[in-house]
Amino acid sequence: MTAKNAFYAQSGGVTAVINASAAGVIEAARAHPDKIANVYAGRNGIIGALTEDLVDTSKESAEDIAALKHTPSGGFGSCRFKLKSLEDNKREYERLIEV
Repeated sequence: MTAKNAFYAQSGGVTAVINASAAGVIEAARAHPDKIANVYAGRNGIIGALTEDLVDTSKESAEDIAALKHTPSGGFGSCRFKLKSLEDNKREYERLIEV
């Protein structure tokens, strides 16, 4: 089976906890390269996916990713954008899958 890419987005209030969870996702993905080829983070949350403004986390060193755990604010930005229901806006959901 070919490894797939993963997408990570932050939403809501930005705290060091959000960065720690981002680091955990990226480190876990890197520990399983047979399953996850790369993690792309949406700049400013899900808006980054909708506009293809993505951060290629493979370009960041293991040290930089680990440092996220102790970094205040949101390393990839955040948003409070709320997707409408699938029935009300199917195109947004399709766009997320495309990206």
